[in-house]
Amino acid sequence: MSDANNPFAMMMAQAQEMAKAFNPAAGGFSPQAMEKLWPTMSKDMMEMSFGKGASKEGLDAKTRLLLTLAGLTMQGAQNETQIRMTLRHALEAGANKDEITEAIAQMSMFAGLPAMTRAMEFAGEVLTESKEDET
Repeated sequence: MSDANNPFAMMMAQAQEMAKAFNPAAGGFSPQAMEKLWPTMSKDMMEMSFGKGASKEGLDAKTRLLLTLAGLTMQGAQNETQIRMTLRHALEAGANKDEITEAIAQMSMFAGLPAMTRAMEFAGEVLTESKEDET
């Protein structure tokens, strides 16, 4: 991961060095490991952070998270961690599988089928994880 011609690899190598500087016991930095630190926040906290903060008549947290999911889908698979976390937050805020699927599918017209397909794969994985957590 230290290919000098790959700016992403250089950034990840720097992030790993910073992680080791903060905690010498840290083996390295991983976006997937960051997800596990705080998989989701409570619905009340989401409503406070993402909900009707600017306007009492504004969008609720679930709608804002579905819009965020749509935007992240358009940006593509480089947002894997953000997509997964937004999916978990949307579920916690009350979104159901059909609403999540529709928000992602709608982006096929704007982001293209590859971006939509990848976001759907992430959604499938997160939905499977949430079902396993319930059992």
